[in-house]
Amino acid sequence: MTAVKPLALAACLALSLIAPAHAASLAGRADVDAFIEQMVRNHGVNRDQLSATLLQADTKPSILAVFDKPSTARPWYRFRPSFVNDTLTQEGAAFWARHAALLQRASEQYGVDEAMIVAIIGIETRFGRNMGSFRVLDALATVAFDYPRRASYFQQELAAFLLLAQEERRDPTQFKGSYAGAMGWPQFMPSSFRQWAVDGDGDGQRDIWNNPADVIASVAHYFQQHGWQRGGAIVVAATAPKAVADQLAQDKFNLHYSVAELRAMGVTPAATLDDTAKAVLFPLEVAPGETEYWLGLQNFYTITRYNKSTLYAMAAQQLAEQIRQRRQNGR
Repeated sequence: MTAVKPLALAACLALSLIAPAHAASLAGRADVDAFIEQMVRNHGVNRDQLSATLLQADTKPSILAVFDKPSTARPWYRFRPSFVNDTLTQEGAAFWARHAALLQRASEQYGVDEAMIVAIIGIETRFGRNMGSFRVLDALATVAFDYPRRASYFQQELAAFLLLAQEERRDPTQFKGSYAGAMGWPQFMPSSFRQWAVDGDGDGQRDIWNNPADVIASVAHYFQQHGWQRGGAIVVAATAPKAVADQLAQDKFNLHYSVAELRAMGVTPAATLDDTAKAVLFPLEVAPGETEYWLGLQNFYTITRYNKSTLYAMAAQQLAEQIRQRRQNGR
């Protein structure tokens, strides 16, 4: 990793000193001091400037409450209506119409389906309307230093955030995002932003908060870099003996088996597939007590790299198809 020039980051962090100090709950803490030392050692950050910036982080108990809330997985038949519906379909078709040239350019450059790019932006933030209202500095610092189970990951994201603030020449106290620190229309975490956000219109900035060109290109670039296959299928319905399906569903996020190997286990695709293609079998509860099985192919796997949920990936696939049909029908 390239070290950040000390003066450049110091100048950026100095901008944050203009704002009044918030809760000093991070002052004098050993874990915070260790983080600061690591930033100084690894990236050449000015210690005093970084300390002053972190003292402005206002830790939020409300964020910890969300992380502590038990996860209740919704079945597909309840999950689907939240994301595959007439409102998002209509808004997605309208978004496509407004930004057709940008979407076509991104699709041609990165090989990613236009409808999928639109669907992801719609699911993530309703096309930029729900980007989150937390200061990213507050969100990341809260989990990084007050939630031990996720501290390591969020300290990495906090470090990435401070570096991207320098790279984008922005005051780190001014970024807004979700309770987990995800940012912009596509809800990139800071490390994802640094790796995969792109300048879609050549203006020298990667603005995923306000610039549709950057948003669209960044989503397409992310998918390309995570293995999206141009024109490839996403899912195919399948049947399988329940015992086999239950066993395979325990590892529904990895492409361990080829279609031929899955056939040998008793899985039968509903459409013709290349036997050498990798696939994963996953269940969908389409009604209480009623389960369907599907094969997710490489492009399905790519969607789960964006959000590690088979329900999310299936919703993105179905919403993309509905948006495509709405656009083709001119409605």
